[in-house]
Amino acid sequence: MLDDLDRALIHALHIDGRAPFSRVAAALDVSPQTVARRYRRLRNEASLRVVGLPDPHRAGRTQWLVRLTAAAGSAQDLAYALVRRHDTSWVKLTSGGTEIVAIIHTPTDAGAGNGNSLLLHDIPRTANITAVSAHCVLHTYLGGPTNWRRSADTLDEEQQRFLREHESADTSYMPVPRQLTEGDADLLVALQKDGRATHAELARATDWSPVTVARRLADLRAGGAVFFDVEVDAGHFGANTRALLWMSVRPAHLEDVATTLADHDELAYVAATTGPTNLVAQALCRDPADLHHYLVRRLGSLDAVHALETSPVLQNLKAASPILTDLARTKIPAPRRPPLARRRPD
Repeated sequence: MLDDLDRALIHALHIDGRAPFSRVAAALDVSPQTVARRYRRLRNEASLRVVGLPDPHRAGRTQWLVRLTAAAGSAQDLAYALVRRHDTSWVKLTSGGTEIVAIIHTPTDAGAGNGNSLLLHDIPRTANITAVSAHCVLHTYLGGPTNWRRSADTLDEEQQRFLREHESADTSYMPVPRQLTEGDADLLVALQKDGRATHAELARATDWSPVTVARRLADLRAGGAVFFDVEVDAGHFGANTRALLWMSVRPAHLEDVATTLADHDELAYVAATTGPTNLVAQALCRDPADLHHYLVRRLGSLDAVHALETSPVLQNLKAASPILTDLARTKIPAPRRPPLARRRPD
């Protein structure tokens, strides 16, 4: 479990993932050296990672929530094959270890070549997959820039206000909101690897100058085209029972139910989707009894939810960033066979 300073640091990073340690230290009333040490320890022991991610709409990307059922003995290989890809995030093993759930990112433009190859070619041609369902994510009510409340409930209002005050190093430059372009590809990849990479490191990754990097990043953040997420093992917050909740809600009540659920502390993700279940959520609870209490007492009180499927999450293999760190990549076992390899369409 995390102590108060750990939780305060994580909350601070939720507010501004790129805040200098000196500024975080001032808000937390500790030394910058203490903040830096805690950050390094949390990276090693709690899988803490700050990642910069594009807003899907502004990046021209569509998110698909895909459920795959695999034959016994092959699910883990298939899951790790999805983890290796740069067009996936949030890869999970659920429901006894034979179901895989992942978010797949595809170009919104229908004419984008073979950008939908995973959905159209690779998955249908993969042996040992016994069932597939794909749900287009229509609207995200909780998740993305909006963090799980129980991972950001430590700092008081004054500390939060202090961290939100943006102080540009170049006071003569005011950020101008910009949209993402193809020229931002290298910058996005670098931020997806490490959202706290320095301007000098980002300059090397993009072949831009540090000043250009700083201004471009400020412009993208000002327009909401890029946001920063904090990946951390929820188990360190006492959430040892996790489940995906697949709900059917009457369309006339979908907005009201979704916004209500987005205020529930037990949930870390709420989104409207296509398919027979039109609302999905991720619950993070202390134990099975806590999950049961949530389902019966809170979710069960919403009459507009007329069907519910609960899928326990056994293992979270990939988090928000599509790009793995080099260390994470070395921990993925080599597959016994190459599932989900890219193939040339017939």
